[in-house]
Amino acid sequence: MYSILSKSAALLAAACLMAGSVRAGEAAQPLAPGYQELPFKLPEPGSYELPALGQAADGRVLDSTGRDLNLHQLYGDKLVLLSFIYSACADMNGCPLATAVFHKLQKRLLRQPDIASQLRLVTLSFNPGHDTPEVMARYGQSFGEGLEWRFLTTRSEADIQPILQAYGQTAQKDYDAQGHFTGTFSHILRVYLIDRERRIRNIYTVSFLHPDTLFNDVRTLLLERPKTAAARPGPPAAGALGPGDAKAGYEHGDYQTRSVALTERQGRRADLRRYVSHPPLGLPPVPVPPANPITPARIELGRKLFYDRRLSLNNTFSCAMCHIPEQGFASNEQATAVGIEGRSVRRNAPTLYNTAYLQRLFHDGREDNLEQQVWGPLLARNEMGAPSVGYVVGKLKGLADYAGLFERAFNRRGPSMETLGMAIAAYERTLDSADSPFDRWRYGQQAGALGPAARRGFALFTGKAGCSACHTVGEKYALFTDQGLHNTGVGYRAAMGSAAAAPVQVAPGVAVNIDPAALASVSEPKPNDLGRYEITQDPADRWQYRTPSLRNIALTAPYMHDGSLATLKAVVEFYNRGGVPNENLDPLMKPLELDAGEVADLVEFLNSLTGSNVRDLVLDAFAAPVGDPR
Repeated sequence: MYSILSKSAALLAAACLMAGSVRAGEAAQPLAPGYQELPFKLPEPGSYELPALGQAADGRVLDSTGRDLNLHQLYGDKLVLLSFIYSACADMNGCPLATAVFHKLQKRLLRQPDIASQLRLVTLSFNPGHDTPEVMARYGQSFGEGLEWRFLTTRSEADIQPILQAYGQTAQKDYDAQGHFTGTFSHILRVYLIDRERRIRNIYTVSFLHPDTLFNDVRTLLLERPKTAAARPGPPAAGALGPGDAKAGYEHGDYQTRSVALTERQGRRADLRRYVSHPPLGLPPVPVPPANPITPARIELGRKLFYDRRLSLNNTFSCAMCHIPEQGFASNEQATAVGIEGRSVRRNAPTLYNTAYLQRLFHDGREDNLEQQVWGPLLARNEMGAPSVGYVVGKLKGLADYAGLFERAFNRRGPSMETLGMAIAAYERTLDSADSPFDRWRYGQQAGALGPAARRGFALFTGKAGCSACHTVGEKYALFTDQGLHNTGVGYRAAMGSAAAAPVQVAPGVAVNIDPAALASVSEPKPNDLGRYEITQDPADRWQYRTPSLRNIALTAPYMHDGSLATLKAVVEFYNRGGVPNENLDPLMKPLELDAGEVADLVEFLNSLTGSNVRDLVLDAFAAPVGDPR
C-alpha cells in the first residue's frame, strides 16, 4: 500500500531532484531556497545579534510514544528549532520543506557533535485526527538517529489550536464543494528558533528557511555572552527560576543587579498528582504509604500549608522560606539556613526534589518518613519556632480559610499532629523531577540527548571516579543515592579546623578580612556538628551524613551538609583530593587522580541531571496561596 508516509518521503526526494533541475534551468516549478545553494555568503556566526521576539508558548502535547508532556519541558536545556507540519502535506514548499531542511541540518550536525548536543529539533503536527503518536513515530523513523529530533502531536484539535494561535501559526482545513474535509490544510510555513530562556529568537518562512541559515543562527546563539558581570558563573537563574536578586558576580566591581520583579513571577497551576501516578522518565514508582494515599484534596491542603507563614510562631516564616522553589527547593543564597527572627541554623537546607524516594531524612538521617519529618522544623526554636504541637494545631483550627479543608482531605478528621504531617507529606511527594537529558539518553534511548562531554563524564562517574558507589545508577532508573551515610571529611574539617580570618564581601568588588575574635564578640558561637553520632552516640558515626540524590544538583548550590562548597567544580575537586583524612573517613574515599579535562567532564555530566519539569513545579509554587497573618 502506498502510505501517506511513503508519499511524504517521495515528495522530499522529488524536491531534491527538482532542486537540481532548478540549478540547471530545467525546472518548470520554482522551489524554495531551502532546497538549493545559498546565492550569498552568510556573515560570520557571532558577528550579528538575534533579537528576542517574545516568549515561546507552552501547550499540552504527546510524544511519539504517546506520553503526555508540555512543550516547555522540551525548552530550556537546549536551543530548539520548532516546526509545525502535517504528514499528508503535498506542498513541496510547505511541510516537506521544513522536514527536508531539518534533515539536511541533521546530517551536517552529526559531523559536529559538540554543537548537535546543544540543539533539539521539534516537529509538531497540527492534524491530530490523522497524525497519532504511532504515525509520528513512523514519520520520524525515516530520518535516522544521532541528533535529538522529537516528533509530536496532540490528543485533539482542542489541544493544538491554542498552541497554533500563540505562535501565530495559521492552519485552516480545506473543504470541497460538498463541505467535506479534504484531508489538506491551507497554512503558512513557519519555523521558530527558541533559546534556553524560552524566547523566540528568529522566525523562518519559505523564503528564509535554509539549513545554512539555521546552522549559522544556532552557532550565533551558542556564542552569545552575558552582557553584564552579574551573569558570571553561579547558581542558575533563568527568568523565574533563580533567586529574586541573584548575586552571582558580586565579587567584581562592575557587578550590576539582575533582580526579578514580582510581576514576572506569575504562577501557573500544574497537575501535581500525575508526577506520582506517572513519575518522569528515570524514576521508579513513587513509594506511597498505605496510610496516606495521595489524593487531590491532600495535595491541595499540603501545598497551602507548605507556603503558609502562619505556621510559625510569629506568622512570618513558612517551609518555603528555606526550601525556596525557584532555588531548587533549597536555598542558593546562604550556606546554612536562617530561621525565624534571623536565628542561625547549623546546616544547609536540602532540596525537596524527589524527597519521596528517600529512606533517611535530615542530613543525619534521624527520620525515616515525611509525615514525621515535618514536625522537626515546625518545632525547632531556630527554624519556625512553634512552642508545641498543640500551639500549631490550635492556631489552624482558628483560621477561617482552613475551615473544612482537613475534614474533606481526611474523611471528617480535623487538624491534628497526624493530619498536618500527612498533608504536607502528600504535597512533598509530588515534587518528583527527572526526564533530564541524561534520562532521555540512558532510559529513553535518545542518542543525541546527551553531549560528548557529559557522556565522558558519566563514564568517569561509573568508572575511574567511582561516584556511583554511593550515588547509584540502575538499569531502569536512577535515584543517585545509596540511601546510606558516609564520612567524607567535610564535617571533620569544620569541627577540628582552627578559625582563621575570612573575607567578608561588603560591596561589589570590596571584601575585608574580619578577625575571628571580632566576629565572636558580636555573634553567637557556631555550634559543633558531629553528624550521625548525635543520633546514635556511636563514635564510629562521627561526621557521617546522608548521601543526597544528585538529581537537579545544578540547581541546589551550595553543597555539602554545611554549604561549604559553592560550585559543582569545587565538589568534584574536593573528591578528587580524596576528601579530608580522619580516623573515620569512609573507605571509599581516595584520591581520584582526575585531570582538569576529566573534572570538567564530570561537572558537565552533573549539569545534565536537571529534570524537564522543574519550571512547571516552580510556577505551580508561585500560584500557591500564601497565608496572610492579618
